[in-house]
Amino acid sequence: MIVDEQYAGLRLDKVLTQLFPDHTRNYFQNLLEKGFVKLNGKTVKSSQKVQAGDKLDVRFPALQELTLEAKDIPLNIVYEDKNILVIDKPAGLVVHPGTHGSHSDDSLVNAILHHSKDSLGGIGGTLRPGIVHRLDKDTSGLLVVAKNDKAQQMLMDQFQKKEVVKIYYALVSGKLEPEKGTIEAPIGRSLQDRKKMAVMQGKTSKEAVTKYEVARYLEGYTYIKIYLLTGRTHQIRVHFAAIGFPLVGDATYGRAKVNHLFERQFGLKRQFLHAAYLSFTLPGTTKKGEFESSLPLDLQRVLDGLESEKA
Repeated sequence: MIVDEQYAGLRLDKVLTQLFPDHTRNYFQNLLEKGFVKLNGKTVKSSQKVQAGDKLDVRFPALQELTLEAKDIPLNIVYEDKNILVIDKPAGLVVHPGTHGSHSDDSLVNAILHHSKDSLGGIGGTLRPGIVHRLDKDTSGLLVVAKNDKAQQMLMDQFQKKEVVKIYYALVSGKLEPEKGTIEAPIGRSLQDRKKMAVMQGKTSKEAVTKYEVARYLEGYTYIKIYLLTGRTHQIRVHFAAIGFPLVGDATYGRAKVNHLFERQFGLKRQFLHAAYLSFTLPGTTKKGEFESSLPLDLQRVLDGLESEKA
């Protein structure tokens, strides 16, 4: 195609995103690096400024198939359109396969490939869903997944600008006071155990902010509503353990004696943590999407049991 005068003086990667709005600038920067885009017959950098009358040749490579296998794993889909999926994830389901081959055929990604393969637009040139945030294996609740590059970038921008509202419910050991509070403590990889995260200072740690309010006090425990302002690995679990109020049922950061008690008394086999509310602007629109998930039966059973004991 011939570059129109309205694009004169703009960066080539920016022009490409305006000409082909279904793709992101990162996508075109990758194409430019690989030689799929030529300006006046030459391979140029992303920052190259274009002029009216320049000849632009763009080749779109075929989407690469993800090596992961699509699996028919049941999904509770709360919302779906051409850009995204909102899923109510059960406890026990891993979001993404491990880097060393673990969960290569039983993750959320395997399930989405089976459900949405015909509607996936590709992420970074690969036919796969875009995971923009995660929930731990044993945390239940709402998760949004992108179906294409553009949707993924729009969601990532909202997460980075803290425009996405995420609300969780958790049960912690002890009487948490004050009734409202904010935990601001950076989180990084533990130096003592590389499988754990920890509150720590240093170059590798990142800002982490968690707000909470008490939903109700129970006998020896506190049921809390949590507003997650950043999204660090294990953030909620690490933050409340660090201030002396670990999550009930948490095998990594919790108290073994409490965990055994709740498993024996209520059958609880995972941390009491549920992503109950998710709100963001739907990609490709100006509409606000708001989604809610009820407390799962295993967690509700615990609350009901503690309430009856209190009574």
